[in-house]
Order: sequence, then structure tokens, then C-alpha cells
Amino acid sequence: MQSPDPRNADILVHVNGTIVPRNEARVSVFDSVVQGGDAVWEGLRVYKGRIAALGEHLERLQNSAKTLAFNAIPSSDHIRNAIFATLEANGMTDDTHIRLTLTRGEKITSGMNPKLNQSGCSLIVLAEWKPPVYSDDGIRVITSSTRRNTPECLDSKIHHNNLLNNILAAIDANVAGVDSAIMLDINGFISETNDTNIFLVRHGVMLTPFADACLPGLTRQMILDIAEEQNLPVREKNLSLTELYSADEAFTTGTMGELTPILEADGRIVGSGGPGDLTRKLQVLHREYAFAHGEPLPFAL
Repeated sequence: MQSPDPRNADILVHVNGTIVPRNEARVSVFDSVVQGGDAVWEGLRVYKGRIAALGEHLERLQNSAKTLAFNAIPSSDHIRNAIFATLEANGMTDDTHIRLTLTRGEKITSGMNPKLNQSGCSLIVLAEWKPPVYSDDGIRVITSSTRRNTPECLDSKIHHNNLLNNILAAIDANVAGVDSAIMLDINGFISETNDTNIFLVRHGVMLTPFADACLPGLTRQMILDIAEEQNLPVREKNLSLTELYSADEAFTTGTMGELTPILEADGRIVGSGGPGDLTRKLQVLHREYAFAHGEPLPFAL
């Protein structure tokens, strides 16, 4: 994982319509994100003057907020303008990651009940100079003892800020001295890692878990779309750890990490122990696809 970029010490952050220096960026202690992690979020990446899958990210953000019964959800145009203004204020057109957060808003008094929220949502746009968090050359993973939430308990389609499930898995990875942790579903099948989706390659076929107990990530969808364009065989199926250990290649996908080869899982060398040929090909194709299908920044035209 990379060190923080020193340029981020002076970034400007958008909070509820105002752009302020990072040391002044804050929400109320009565905000729902403080009171109960009651917020939804998206991670976006900027490629050479374009934001990858911006429309899809905004749709997922709003769908998550609608599912959680937020009131006065801001429009796509409103959020777009906040994002563009933040990037322009920071002079950011590339090599940038955006953490977009929409909370249920400020409460009239502390408490869990959404009836206490009477002032509408809070919108935060945090843009940082940040390359992918993992090396293109690969990561080591372990299997976490924490299972990924089942839809019976908390639907993974809601991209929410209550991330303790994932954080517990990240702690397992930290204690083991590896880069990331694989999370299983309640049936013992691979779901995703604590922060990315996962693909295996076996006998020339790409395999990825059903999006039941995992987030159907937008980078994951890009890989499925690229596979269709390139006539690369791909299947969604239940995957066991044995299939990971014996895979020819494996990689993770996500906005924060892009495509990252898995070199070792639970002490087993995966494939050749280095990035596979298909993984390397997809790393290039993904970056080309993300740029080509990205939404241009109006101030950078």
C-alpha cells in the first residue's frame, strides 16, 4: 500500500456546498454518519480528464440512498457539479481518487431512528492524489475468519458506510502480515476480499463469484464487458478456496486497486506465483476501457 501523496496536505474538500481546506472539512457530531455509519458512498477514479463510470456510480449511490429511505436525495446533476467543482478547485485531472459520501444528514438529537433526521442529506466530495493502492505486480492474501454479510442480514447491493464487516477482515490481513483478506459467504464459498471483487482463471476461463454476498463492483462489470468485447470466456459461479489454490491465475478488481494479481493465498502459491498473461492483458484493456468510457471533465476540455 502506497504512502500518502504530500500534495494531499493542501487539498480542498467539498462539504454541503462549500469547498474548504482539508483541516476545516467536517460534519456535525449529530450527523448520521457519526451517529451510526448511516451513509452511502462511492469511490471514483479520474483518468486523463475523464471520470470512469461516473453515471453508473451516481446511480448506485442514489439507489443505495433510496433503499435506506433517505429524504431529499440530491440529483445526479447536483452531485456532478459538486464533483467537477472540487476537482477544478484542486487542479485535478488525472491520478486522482474521489471518495463520494452521502449521509442521511444531521439529527435534531442523538439517536438511531431516522425520524430524528429532519434537514436532508449531507454531501461530501473528497478528492485525493492517489494511484491504485496495490502494486500491478501482485498481492498476498489470507482467508478471513469473518464471513461476508448475507443478503438475509444486510444486502451487499447497498453500498453503505457501515464497514465493520470489512474492517474486521482487514484486521485479519494486517495481523497475518499480508495485503488483503478473502471473505467467504455463509456457505463457505468465496465472496470477495475486504475491499475488492475477485476473479480466477482456470483452463482459459475467467470465473467470478455470483454477486449475492458481494458487491457487484463497477470495475468487476467492466471486466465482464471487456470479456464480451474480446470474446474471452467468463462465468459467474460458486467458487471454493480449493479452486483458488489451484487456479492458473487470480486477480482482484476495484476502483481503488484496479486489477491486481493474487500471487499467494493462505500460503499457497497461485499459478506461477507471478502475474499471469491474461491478468496482464486485462490490466491494459481495463485502463483503456475506463478512459474510453469515462465522462469528460467539463473544465478540462
